[in-house]
Amino acid sequence: MKPKKRLRRMVVLTLLAAIIVIQNVVPFLGYIPIGPLSITVIPVTVAVAAVILGPRAGALIGGIWGVIDWIRAFCWPTSPLAALVMVNPLVSVLPRILVGVVAGLVFRRFRNQHRQLGAAIAAGCGSLTNTVLVLGLIYLLYRGHAHALYGVTVHALLPYLLTVVATNGIPEMVLAMVVVPPITWALARRGFENGSD
Repeated sequence: MKPKKRLRRMVVLTLLAAIIVIQNVVPFLGYIPIGPLSITVIPVTVAVAAVILGPRAGALIGGIWGVIDWIRAFCWPTSPLAALVMVNPLVSVLPRILVGVVAGLVFRRFRNQHRQLGAAIAAGCGSLTNTVLVLGLIYLLYRGHAHALYGVTVHALLPYLLTVVATNGIPEMVLAMVVVPPITWALARRGFENGSD
């Protein structure tokens, strides 16, 4: 890789990492409360990294998000639930890394057919990866604590989590699919794209 291209890549990677930190620290930038919902917009940033720089960069940016979430669970949890489940890196870190990997690999599959559609599908898949893995791991690892965590019985936990997927996960996925393509298109037009990793 040429030095100028490497520098450009590092600038974009650093900028996206800084955005992830800001989204996690500044209220309402990474998690937007809308009534009873909390829409997570951070997968948008991870998907932008994955589409522009490739799956490894997406995994790195997603990993930064996950580590910050994991640290927050100990220091300043966003909810009582976060203090109980997000202290487990399988729930807080691993899904966030996989958001970047999935988005990057999906974009690679579709980018040659239709770049914008590929970016939208990649962003949607990345966002859905976060929702399904976090809630799925909570169900698998913490279903014995369903009453303490959610105030529901073990039998009611799966329908409860599926409701969260419908009310939070789908709007987050749609948001990512709408926002990521124009951002990545603008960055690619200015020569910042390098999905070779």
